[in-house]
Amino acid sequence: MFPQGRHPAPHQAPGQPFKFTIPESLDRIKEEFQFLQAQYHSLKMECEKLASEKTEMQRHYVMSLSVSVCLFLHQTEIAKRLNTICAQVIPFLSQEHQQQVVQAVERAKQVTMAELNAVIGVRGLPGLPPTVAYSFHVAADGQMQPVPFPPDALVGPGIPRHARQINTLNHGEVVCAVTISNPTRHVYTGGKGCVKVWDISHPGNKSPVSQLDCLNRDNYIRSCRLLPDGRTLIVGGEASTLSIWDLATPTPRIKAELTSSAPACYALAISPDSKVCFSCCSDGNIAVWDLHNQTLVRQFQGHTDGASCIDISNDGTKLWTGGLDNTVRSWDLREGRQLQQHDFTSQIFSLGYCPTGEWLAVGMESSNVEVLHVTKPDKYQLHLHESCVLSLQFAYCGKWFVSTGKDNLLNAWRTPYGASIFQSKESSSVLSCDISVDDKYIVTGSGDKKATVYEVIY
Repeated sequence: MFPQGRHPAPHQAPGQPFKFTIPESLDRIKEEFQFLQAQYHSLKMECEKLASEKTEMQRHYVMSLSVSVCLFLHQTEIAKRLNTICAQVIPFLSQEHQQQVVQAVERAKQVTMAELNAVIGVRGLPGLPPTVAYSFHVAADGQMQPVPFPPDALVGPGIPRHARQINTLNHGEVVCAVTISNPTRHVYTGGKGCVKVWDISHPGNKSPVSQLDCLNRDNYIRSCRLLPDGRTLIVGGEASTLSIWDLATPTPRIKAELTSSAPACYALAISPDSKVCFSCCSDGNIAVWDLHNQTLVRQFQGHTDGASCIDISNDGTKLWTGGLDNTVRSWDLREGRQLQQHDFTSQIFSLGYCPTGEWLAVGMESSNVEVLHVTKPDKYQLHLHESCVLSLQFAYCGKWFVSTGKDNLLNAWRTPYGASIFQSKESSSVLSCDISVDDKYIVTGSGDKKATVYEVIY
Protein backbone atom coordinates (compact mmCIF):
# COMPACT_ATOMS: atom_id res chain seq x y z
CA MET A 1 0.00 0.00 0.00
CA PHE A 2 2.78 2.42 0.90
CA PRO A 3 5.83 3.37 -1.14
CA GLN A 4 8.92 1.41 -0.23
CA GLY A 5 10.88 4.57 0.53
CA ARG A 6 8.51 5.75 3.28
CA HIS A 7 9.99 6.05 6.77
CA PRO A 8 7.23 5.01 9.15
CA ALA A 9 8.84 6.24 12.40
CA PRO A 10 8.74 10.00 11.81
CA HIS A 11 5.11 9.82 10.68
CA GLN A 12 4.14 7.55 13.55
CA ALA A 13 5.17 10.05 16.23
CA PRO A 14 2.89 12.88 15.13
CA GLY A 15 0.00 10.47 14.92
CA GLN A 16 0.41 9.03 18.41
CA PRO A 17 -1.32 11.80 20.39
CA PHE A 18 -4.57 11.08 18.56
CA LYS A 19 -4.63 7.41 19.53
CA PHE A 20 -6.48 7.93 22.83
CA THR A 21 -8.62 5.27 24.41
CA ILE A 22 -12.05 6.33 25.65
CA PRO A 23 -10.95 6.39 29.35
CA GLU A 24 -7.92 8.51 28.42
CA SER A 25 -10.15 10.91 26.49
CA LEU A 26 -12.51 11.15 29.44
CA ASP A 27 -9.59 11.81 31.79
CA ARG A 28 -8.31 14.53 29.51
CA ILE A 29 -11.77 16.11 29.29
CA LYS A 30 -12.02 15.90 33.08
CA GLU A 31 -8.63 17.60 33.50
CA GLU A 32 -9.59 20.36 31.06
CA PHE A 33 -12.92 20.82 32.85
CA GLN A 34 -11.18 21.08 36.22
CA PHE A 35 -8.72 23.59 34.75
CA LEU A 36 -11.57 25.67 33.31
CA GLN A 37 -13.46 25.38 36.59
CA ALA A 38 -10.42 26.68 38.50
CA GLN A 39 -10.07 29.53 36.02
CA TYR A 40 -13.78 30.30 36.36
CA HIS A 41 -13.50 30.37 40.16
CA SER A 42 -10.45 32.64 39.97
CA LEU A 43 -12.20 35.02 37.57
CA LYS A 44 -15.34 34.97 39.71
CA MET A 45 -13.35 35.91 42.82
CA GLU A 46 -11.59 38.69 40.91
CA CYS A 47 -14.94 39.94 39.64
CA GLU A 48 -16.32 39.98 43.20
CA LYS A 49 -13.25 41.90 44.38
CA LEU A 50 -13.68 44.46 41.60
CA ALA A 51 -17.40 44.79 42.36
CA SER A 52 -16.61 45.38 46.04
CA GLU A 53 -14.00 48.01 45.14
CA LYS A 54 -16.45 49.63 42.72
CA THR A 55 -19.11 49.82 45.45
CA GLU A 56 -16.61 51.36 47.86
CA MET A 57 -15.50 53.93 45.26
CA GLN A 58 -19.13 54.78 44.49
CA ARG A 59 -19.80 55.28 48.20
CA HIS A 60 -16.82 57.63 48.50
CA TYR A 61 -17.88 59.47 45.34
CA VAL A 62 -21.47 59.95 46.56
CA MET A 63 -20.21 61.07 49.97
CA SER A 64 -17.77 63.53 48.39
CA LEU A 65 -20.44 64.83 46.03
CA SER A 66 -22.97 65.38 48.82
CA VAL A 67 -20.32 67.13 50.91
CA SER A 68 -19.35 69.35 47.98
CA VAL A 69 -22.97 70.31 47.30
CA CYS A 70 -23.57 71.00 50.98
CA LEU A 71 -20.44 73.14 51.20
CA PHE A 72 -21.38 75.07 48.06
CA LEU A 73 -24.89 75.78 49.38
CA HIS A 74 -23.52 76.91 52.74
CA GLN A 75 -20.90 79.06 51.06
CA THR A 76 -23.51 80.68 48.82
CA GLU A 77 -25.83 81.36 51.75
CA ILE A 78 -23.00 82.81 53.85
CA ALA A 79 -21.91 85.07 50.99
CA LYS A 80 -25.47 86.35 50.50
CA ARG A 81 -25.90 87.07 54.19
CA LEU A 82 -22.51 88.77 54.40
CA ASN A 83 -23.32 91.04 51.46
CA THR A 84 -26.66 91.97 53.04
CA ILE A 85 -25.05 92.74 56.40
CA CYS A 86 -22.28 94.78 54.77
CA ALA A 87 -24.78 96.76 52.71
CA GLN A 88 -26.75 97.61 55.85
CA VAL A 89 -23.82 98.34 58.18
CA ILE A 90 -21.23 100.10 55.99
CA PRO A 91 -23.26 103.33 55.48
CA PHE A 92 -23.21 103.91 59.25
CA LEU A 93 -19.39 103.82 59.40
CA SER A 94 -17.03 106.72 58.96
CA GLN A 95 -15.47 107.18 55.52
CA GLU A 96 -12.15 105.75 56.72
CA HIS A 97 -13.75 102.67 58.27
CA GLN A 98 -15.92 102.14 55.21
CA GLN A 99 -12.79 101.95 53.06
CA GLN A 100 -11.16 99.43 55.46
CA VAL A 101 -14.23 97.17 55.46
CA VAL A 102 -14.48 97.23 51.67
CA GLN A 103 -10.79 96.28 51.38
CA ALA A 104 -11.23 93.46 53.94
CA VAL A 105 -14.21 92.08 52.03
CA GLU A 106 -12.25 92.19 48.77
CA ARG A 107 -9.33 90.35 50.43
CA ALA A 108 -11.72 87.69 51.77
CA LYS A 109 -12.99 87.07 48.24
CA GLN A 110 -9.43 86.29 47.11
CA VAL A 111 -8.76 83.62 49.80
CA THR A 112 -8.09 80.20 48.27
CA MET A 113 -9.06 76.83 49.76
CA ALA A 114 -5.40 76.03 50.44
CA GLU A 115 -5.00 79.26 52.43
CA LEU A 116 -8.18 78.53 54.35
CA ASN A 117 -6.96 75.04 55.25
CA ALA A 118 -3.64 76.50 56.38
CA VAL A 119 -5.50 78.90 58.67
CA ILE A 120 -7.64 76.23 60.34
CA GLY A 121 -4.81 73.68 60.35
CA VAL A 122 -6.71 70.83 58.70
CA ARG A 123 -7.87 69.67 55.31
CA GLY A 124 -10.72 67.72 53.85
CA LEU A 125 -13.31 66.50 56.32
CA PRO A 126 -12.72 69.09 59.04
CA GLY A 127 -14.38 71.71 56.85
CA LEU A 128 -17.69 69.88 56.92
CA PRO A 129 -20.62 71.80 58.37
CA PRO A 130 -22.13 70.41 61.60
CA THR A 131 -25.07 68.90 59.70
CA VAL A 132 -22.82 66.18 58.23
CA ALA A 133 -20.39 65.77 61.14
CA TYR A 134 -20.33 62.27 62.61
CA SER A 135 -17.50 62.53 65.14
CA PHE A 136 -17.79 64.74 68.21
CA HIS A 137 -15.45 65.53 71.06
CA VAL A 138 -17.25 65.50 74.40
CA ALA A 139 -15.59 67.63 77.07
CA ALA A 140 -15.74 66.96 80.80
CA ASP A 141 -18.67 69.39 81.12
CA GLY A 142 -20.65 67.49 78.47
CA GLN A 143 -20.20 70.06 75.68
CA MET A 144 -20.00 68.46 72.21
CA GLN A 145 -17.96 69.87 69.33
CA PRO A 146 -17.43 68.41 65.83
CA VAL A 147 -13.93 66.97 65.59
CA PRO A 148 -11.40 68.71 63.27
CA PHE A 149 -9.49 65.70 61.92
CA PRO A 150 -5.71 66.10 61.52
CA PRO A 151 -4.16 66.00 58.00
CA ASP A 152 -2.87 62.43 58.53
CA ALA A 153 -6.23 61.07 59.73
CA LEU A 154 -6.65 58.74 56.75
CA VAL A 155 -3.05 58.37 55.53
CA GLY A 156 0.20 57.06 56.92
CA PRO A 157 1.81 53.74 57.82
CA GLY A 158 -0.59 51.23 59.30
CA ILE A 159 -3.74 53.06 58.15
CA PRO A 160 -5.84 51.00 55.66
CA ARG A 161 -7.31 52.45 52.48
CA HIS A 162 -10.19 49.99 52.25
CA ALA A 163 -11.06 46.30 52.62
CA ARG A 164 -12.34 43.87 50.00
CA GLN A 165 -14.27 40.65 50.41
CA ILE A 166 -12.19 37.63 49.41
CA ASN A 167 -14.16 34.69 50.79
CA THR A 168 -17.56 33.64 52.10
CA LEU A 169 -17.84 30.84 54.65
CA ASN A 170 -21.33 29.35 54.53
CA HIS A 171 -21.76 28.17 58.11
CA GLY A 172 -25.44 27.26 57.76
CA GLU A 173 -26.61 28.95 60.98
CA VAL A 174 -26.44 32.49 62.36
CA VAL A 175 -22.76 33.18 63.13
CA CYS A 176 -22.59 34.74 66.61
CA ALA A 177 -18.84 34.28 67.16
CA VAL A 178 -15.69 34.31 65.01
CA THR A 179 -11.97 34.12 65.68
CA ILE A 180 -8.84 33.93 63.50
CA SER A 181 -5.78 31.77 64.17
CA ASN A 182 -2.21 33.07 64.39
CA PRO A 183 -0.61 32.71 61.88
CA THR A 184 -3.62 33.46 59.69
CA ARG A 185 -4.80 30.14 58.32
CA HIS A 186 -7.90 28.96 60.14
CA VAL A 187 -11.12 30.77 60.92
CA TYR A 188 -13.46 29.48 63.63
CA THR A 189 -17.17 30.28 63.26
CA GLY A 190 -19.62 29.67 66.10
CA GLY A 191 -23.28 29.07 65.35
CA LYS A 192 -25.99 26.86 66.79
CA GLY A 193 -24.52 23.93 68.73
CA CYS A 194 -21.15 23.83 66.96
CA VAL A 195 -17.99 25.62 65.91
CA LYS A 196 -16.81 25.07 62.34
CA VAL A 197 -13.15 25.32 61.36
CA TRP A 198 -12.24 26.73 57.93
CA ASP A 199 -8.92 26.74 56.09
CA ILE A 200 -8.78 30.15 54.37
CA SER A 201 -5.26 29.65 52.97
CA HIS A 202 -6.97 28.08 49.93
CA PRO A 203 -9.82 30.38 48.82
CA GLY A 204 -11.40 27.60 46.76
CA ASN A 205 -12.25 25.59 49.88
CA LYS A 206 -16.01 25.82 50.35
CA SER A 207 -16.35 23.31 53.19
CA PRO A 208 -15.10 23.36 56.79
CA VAL A 209 -12.12 21.16 57.61
CA SER A 210 -13.74 20.10 60.88
CA GLN A 211 -16.76 20.64 63.09
CA LEU A 212 -16.64 20.90 66.88
CA ASP A 213 -19.98 19.99 68.45
CA CYS A 214 -20.42 22.06 71.61
CA LEU A 215 -23.16 22.74 74.16
CA ASN A 216 -26.59 21.44 73.19
CA ARG A 217 -27.61 21.21 69.56
CA ASP A 218 -30.11 24.09 69.82
CA ASN A 219 -27.93 26.45 71.88
CA TYR A 220 -25.98 29.25 70.21
CA ILE A 221 -22.25 29.72 70.64
CA ARG A 222 -21.72 33.30 71.86
CA SER A 223 -17.92 33.44 72.08
CA CYS A 224 -14.88 31.39 71.13
CA ARG A 225 -11.28 32.25 71.96
CA LEU A 226 -7.97 30.72 70.93
CA LEU A 227 -5.07 30.54 73.34
CA PRO A 228 -2.01 32.37 71.91
CA ASP A 229 -0.28 29.08 70.97
CA GLY A 230 -3.26 28.15 68.77
CA ARG A 231 -3.49 24.67 70.30
CA THR A 232 -6.51 25.26 72.55
CA LEU A 233 -9.95 26.75 71.84
CA ILE A 234 -12.38 27.82 74.56
CA VAL A 235 -16.08 27.99 73.66
CA GLY A 236 -18.98 29.53 75.58
CA GLY A 237 -22.59 30.31 74.87
CA GLU A 238 -26.17 29.63 75.91
CA ALA A 239 -25.20 27.03 78.51
CA SER A 240 -23.64 26.96 81.96
CA THR A 241 -20.63 25.04 80.61
CA LEU A 242 -17.49 26.26 78.83
CA SER A 243 -15.84 23.71 76.52
CA ILE A 244 -12.04 23.53 76.26
CA TRP A 245 -10.92 21.94 72.98
CA ASP A 246 -7.55 20.36 72.26
CA LEU A 247 -6.74 21.31 68.66
CA ALA A 248 -3.27 19.71 68.65
CA THR A 249 -4.61 16.17 68.22
CA PRO A 250 -5.34 14.78 64.71
CA THR A 251 -9.04 15.02 65.56
CA PRO A 252 -9.97 17.95 67.85
CA ARG A 253 -11.45 16.77 71.15
CA ILE A 254 -12.87 18.26 74.35
CA LYS A 255 -10.21 17.99 77.03
CA ALA A 256 -12.13 19.75 79.82
CA GLU A 257 -15.37 21.52 80.69
CA LEU A 258 -15.87 24.39 83.14
CA THR A 259 -19.28 24.74 84.76
CA SER A 260 -20.61 27.88 86.45
CA SER A 261 -23.89 28.73 88.17
CA ALA A 262 -24.94 31.17 85.42
CA PRO A 263 -27.17 29.82 82.63
CA ALA A 264 -25.17 31.49 79.83
CA CYS A 265 -21.81 32.99 78.87
CA TYR A 266 -21.90 36.08 76.64
CA ALA A 267 -18.17 36.76 76.11
CA LEU A 268 -14.70 35.36 76.85
CA ALA A 269 -11.19 36.74 77.31
CA ILE A 270 -7.83 35.00 77.82
CA SER A 271 -4.96 36.41 79.88
CA PRO A 272 -1.76 37.14 77.88
CA ASP A 273 0.09 34.34 79.73
CA SER A 274 -2.71 31.83 78.85
CA LYS A 275 -3.13 30.88 82.51
CA VAL A 276 -6.54 32.44 83.14
CA CYS A 277 -9.86 32.64 81.29
CA PHE A 278 -12.51 35.27 82.06
CA SER A 279 -16.16 34.62 81.20
CA CYS A 280 -18.95 37.22 81.14
CA CYS A 281 -21.98 35.59 82.71
CA SER A 282 -25.66 36.29 82.10
CA ASP A 283 -26.11 36.91 85.85
CA GLY A 284 -23.70 39.87 85.70
CA ASN A 285 -20.73 38.14 87.31
CA ILE A 286 -17.28 37.83 85.72
CA ALA A 287 -15.99 34.31 86.35
CA VAL A 288 -12.21 33.85 86.60
CA TRP A 289 -10.97 30.36 85.67
CA ASP A 290 -7.59 28.75 86.29
CA LEU A 291 -6.96 26.93 83.00
CA HIS A 292 -4.22 24.69 84.39
CA ASN A 293 -6.26 23.36 87.31
CA GLN A 294 -9.59 23.94 85.51
CA THR A 295 -11.15 25.54 88.58
CA LEU A 296 -13.11 28.72 89.35
CA VAL A 297 -10.74 30.91 91.37
CA ARG A 298 -12.68 34.17 91.65
CA GLN A 299 -15.81 36.07 90.63
CA PHE A 300 -15.96 39.80 90.01
CA GLN A 301 -19.36 41.07 91.13
CA GLY A 302 -20.76 44.47 90.25
CA HIS A 303 -22.89 44.38 87.11
CA THR A 304 -26.58 44.27 88.04
CA ASP A 305 -27.57 42.72 84.70
CA GLY A 306 -25.83 40.44 82.21
CA ALA A 307 -22.15 41.12 81.48
CA SER A 308 -22.10 41.33 77.68
CA CYS A 309 -18.53 42.11 76.59
CA ILE A 310 -14.96 42.03 77.83
CA ASP A 311 -11.36 42.93 76.99
CA ILE A 312 -8.04 42.76 78.82
CA SER A 313 -5.03 45.07 78.78
CA ASN A 314 -1.87 43.88 77.01
CA ASP A 315 0.05 43.63 80.28
CA GLY A 316 -2.70 41.49 81.81
CA THR A 317 -3.23 43.73 84.84
CA LYS A 318 -6.56 45.35 84.00
CA LEU A 319 -9.90 44.02 82.77
CA TRP A 320 -12.71 45.99 81.12
CA THR A 321 -16.31 44.74 81.04
CA GLY A 322 -19.56 46.13 79.65
CA GLY A 323 -23.04 45.21 80.78
CA LEU A 324 -26.73 45.31 80.04
CA ASP A 325 -26.95 47.49 83.18
CA ASN A 326 -25.67 50.46 81.09
CA THR A 327 -22.24 50.45 82.75
CA VAL A 328 -18.63 49.85 81.77
CA ARG A 329 -16.37 48.76 84.62
CA SER A 330 -12.62 48.25 84.98
CA TRP A 331 -11.06 45.71 87.34
CA ASP A 332 -7.61 45.42 88.91
CA LEU A 333 -6.56 41.81 88.33
CA ARG A 334 -3.72 41.94 90.85
CA GLU A 335 -5.85 43.20 93.72
CA GLY A 336 -9.12 41.65 92.56
CA ARG A 337 -11.24 44.79 92.88
CA GLN A 338 -13.22 47.23 90.76
CA LEU A 339 -11.30 50.35 89.73
CA GLN A 340 -13.70 52.50 87.71
CA GLN A 341 -17.31 52.65 86.61
CA HIS A 342 -18.64 54.59 83.62
CA ASP A 343 -22.42 55.08 83.46
CA PHE A 344 -24.29 55.43 80.16
CA THR A 345 -27.91 55.86 79.10
CA SER A 346 -27.83 52.76 76.89
CA GLN A 347 -27.02 49.08 77.21
CA ILE A 348 -23.44 48.14 76.34
CA PHE A 349 -23.15 45.46 73.64
CA SER A 350 -19.44 45.56 72.75
CA LEU A 351 -16.12 47.08 73.75
CA GLY A 352 -12.41 46.96 72.93
CA TYR A 353 -9.31 48.19 74.73
CA CYS A 354 -6.66 49.79 72.51
CA PRO A 355 -3.49 47.61 72.49
CA THR A 356 -1.33 50.72 72.89
CA GLY A 357 -3.31 51.80 75.95
CA GLU A 358 -5.16 55.00 76.88
CA TRP A 359 -8.36 54.46 74.85
CA LEU A 360 -11.41 52.25 75.31
CA ALA A 361 -14.02 51.99 72.53
CA VAL A 362 -17.58 51.10 73.52
CA GLY A 363 -20.44 50.00 71.23
CA MET A 364 -23.97 50.64 72.43
CA GLU A 365 -27.55 49.59 71.91
CA SER A 366 -28.29 53.24 71.05
CA SER A 367 -26.12 52.99 67.86
CA ASN A 368 -23.37 55.22 69.28
CA VAL A 369 -19.71 54.30 69.49
CA GLU A 370 -17.91 56.14 72.30
CA VAL A 371 -14.12 56.25 72.67
CA LEU A 372 -13.14 56.98 76.27
CA HIS A 373 -9.77 58.08 77.61
CA VAL A 374 -9.05 55.73 80.50
CA THR A 375 -7.54 58.39 82.78
CA LYS A 376 -9.15 61.65 81.57
CA PRO A 377 -12.82 62.66 81.50
CA ASP A 378 -12.95 63.65 77.81
CA LYS A 379 -14.16 61.27 75.10
CA TYR A 380 -15.26 61.01 71.46
CA GLN A 381 -18.76 60.08 70.29
CA LEU A 382 -19.14 58.58 66.81
CA HIS A 383 -22.36 58.48 64.79
CA LEU A 384 -22.28 56.34 61.64
CA HIS A 385 -24.22 53.27 62.77
CA GLU A 386 -27.99 53.40 62.44
CA SER A 387 -28.75 50.63 64.95
CA CYS A 388 -27.20 48.58 67.77
CA VAL A 389 -23.40 48.22 67.70
CA LEU A 390 -23.02 44.46 68.15
CA SER A 391 -19.26 43.89 68.02
CA LEU A 392 -16.03 45.87 68.16
CA GLN A 393 -12.36 44.99 67.69
CA PHE A 394 -9.11 46.98 67.66
CA ALA A 395 -6.36 46.33 65.13
CA TYR A 396 -3.24 45.01 66.85
CA CYS A 397 -1.29 48.14 65.85
CA GLY A 398 -3.86 50.19 67.81
CA LYS A 399 -4.19 52.84 65.08
CA TRP A 400 -7.69 51.81 63.99
CA PHE A 401 -10.63 49.67 65.02
CA VAL A 402 -13.77 48.19 63.50
CA SER A 403 -17.35 48.01 64.70
CA THR A 404 -20.31 46.07 63.31
CA GLY A 405 -24.01 46.53 63.76
CA LYS A 406 -27.58 45.48 63.34
CA ASP A 407 -27.67 47.95 60.43
CA ASN A 408 -25.60 45.45 58.34
CA LEU A 409 -22.55 47.73 58.49
CA LEU A 410 -18.86 47.12 59.10
CA ASN A 411 -17.21 50.45 59.96
CA ALA A 412 -13.48 51.07 60.31
CA TRP A 413 -12.47 54.05 62.46
CA ARG A 414 -9.27 55.94 63.20
CA THR A 415 -8.15 55.82 66.84
CA PRO A 416 -9.22 57.75 68.85
CA TYR A 417 -11.18 60.51 67.10
CA GLY A 418 -13.12 58.25 64.76
CA ALA A 419 -12.38 59.44 61.23
CA SER A 420 -14.15 56.95 58.93
CA ILE A 421 -11.52 54.88 57.11
CA PHE A 422 -13.86 52.59 55.19
CA GLN A 423 -17.32 51.09 55.40
CA SER A 424 -18.81 47.86 54.05
CA LYS A 425 -22.49 46.94 53.96
CA GLU A 426 -23.47 43.29 54.24
CA SER A 427 -26.81 41.63 53.53
CA SER A 428 -27.81 41.08 57.17
CA SER A 429 -26.96 42.09 60.74
CA VAL A 430 -23.24 41.73 61.47
CA LEU A 431 -23.05 40.05 64.87
CA SER A 432 -19.35 39.40 65.39
CA CYS A 433 -15.90 40.30 64.08
CA ASP A 434 -12.21 39.60 64.52
CA ILE A 435 -8.95 40.99 63.09
CA SER A 436 -5.88 38.88 62.33
CA VAL A 437 -2.73 39.47 64.39
CA ASP A 438 -0.95 40.96 61.35
CA ASP A 439 -3.90 43.35 60.74
CA LYS A 440 -4.26 42.04 57.17
CA TYR A 441 -7.62 40.27 57.47
CA ILE A 442 -11.02 40.92 59.02
CA VAL A 443 -13.66 38.23 59.53
CA THR A 444 -17.31 38.99 60.30
CA GLY A 445 -20.18 36.71 61.30
CA SER A 446 -23.68 37.62 60.23
CA GLY A 447 -27.36 36.87 60.57
CA ASP A 448 -27.62 35.36 57.10
CA LYS A 449 -25.76 32.24 58.27
CA LYS A 450 -22.32 33.01 56.88
CA ALA A 451 -18.97 34.53 57.76
CA THR A 452 -17.18 36.95 55.43
CA VAL A 453 -13.41 37.24 55.06
CA TYR A 454 -12.02 40.67 54.11
CA GLU A 455 -8.52 41.49 52.96
CA VAL A 456 -7.34 44.84 54.37
CA ILE A 457 -5.77 46.99 51.64
CA TYR A 458 -3.04 49.47 52.62
